Amino acid sequence: MNDAPTPHPNSGSAAGHRITIALNSHRVRVIHQGVTVADTTGALTLTETGLPDVVYFPRGDVNMARLERSEHASHCPFKGDASYYHLMTEEGRVDNAIWSYETPLDQAKQIREYLAFYTSRVDRIDQTS
Repeated sequence: MNDAPTPHPNSGSAAGHRITIALNSHRVRVIHQGVTVADTTGALTLTETGLPDVVYFPRGDVNMARLERSEHASHCPFKGDASYYHLMTEEGRVDNAIWSYETPLDQAKQIREYLAFYTSRVDRIDQTS
């Protein structure tokens, strides 16, 4: 799973760059400090040239009460503009732990309004059968 929504190192050129998005057939959960933040059987897995796969969660399967919108933003020439959320925990805020492409470019339109978690900012992202 990808740890950042950053563009491919050769982002100036789309030659040879591919994005594929598929329904993830597993149950996927995000657990942080013993709390399940997301739990879904409807995740999407985005595979992008040169980057690890990223699991995107439908918002309805994420505990949105634990998220707070961030002012941070980034741009990927292949997916579009990403917005970010902080993860609110009993021990404090985990800055920019989650990102979303709310209005992605056409080739990534399936992940519109889905959420992805930085693997380094949460304790676990479990994928089971």
